[in-house]
Amino acid sequence: MLTSVNAAVSGAPGIALGNVIGSNISNVLLVFGTVALIRSIPVNPAAITRDGLVMIVASATLVAMALVFGELNRPLGGALIALLVIYIIVVWVLERRGGPAANVHKGEAHTHDPVPDALWISALFAPGGLGLLIFGADLLVDGAVTLARVAGMSETTIGLTIVAIGTSLPELVATLAAALKGKNDVAFGNIVGSNIYNIFGILGVTALVKPIAVPAEVSLIDWGVMCLSAVLLLLFATIGRRVTRLEGACLVALYAAYVAHLLGVLG
Repeated sequence: MLTSVNAAVSGAPGIALGNVIGSNISNVLLVFGTVALIRSIPVNPAAITRDGLVMIVASATLVAMALVFGELNRPLGGALIALLVIYIIVVWVLERRGGPAANVHKGEAHTHDPVPDALWISALFAPGGLGLLIFGADLLVDGAVTLARVAGMSETTIGLTIVAIGTSLPELVATLAAALKGKNDVAFGNIVGSNIYNIFGILGVTALVKPIAVPAEVSLIDWGVMCLSAVLLLLFATIGRRVTRLEGACLVALYAAYVAHLLGVLG
């Protein structure tokens, strides 16, 4: 969120929007594909279908807004935030009723349980960590803009690749750790949840702070790959009740082809 907001305020909409599009693509194709290559991941279709469908709807909603309006203005940002609030409320109600995804989200929450620390340590780390996060986001955006200019690449391409991969690395660590611990539904839910929040939450907040014009460099291929990756993830999980190493290889290969296209290798 800090990276996208910083980029939008700095006048780099290509990085602000490309960060989210590219992050959603890399979360599925690169991160989850890599984890599935390392270890085949069984999934519970009943537990992830609801959130998987929401991920697809979120992707389609973003594409429709971008193509119809040509920008993400404050009203659209507010609409995205409203959709996120509705999603959270619906999930909360269903979880309290013991819906099929209850154990997934319960397990996912506990993967982030903090280690108890002394109060003074927490009081020191909280503002210090926030400050470093803001400083790091600023460095990431400035570095990405400079790199784009030096390499002769568009800011959008840098946002779709380098910035997106950088902001997706935590998902790789969390997803791999969950898979290795046998918490397969958590590994799957981590990717799905991240992609939902990227669109509804991060882009919603960013558009409220600073409206984002959709750069011309964001092509139908970029939108298509983002939606296709979401559909493929849900499809692989539902058909065989597991994402196999072969399917993981397919996801990674698709990501390699997409990046090759962005860099002009495939034209």
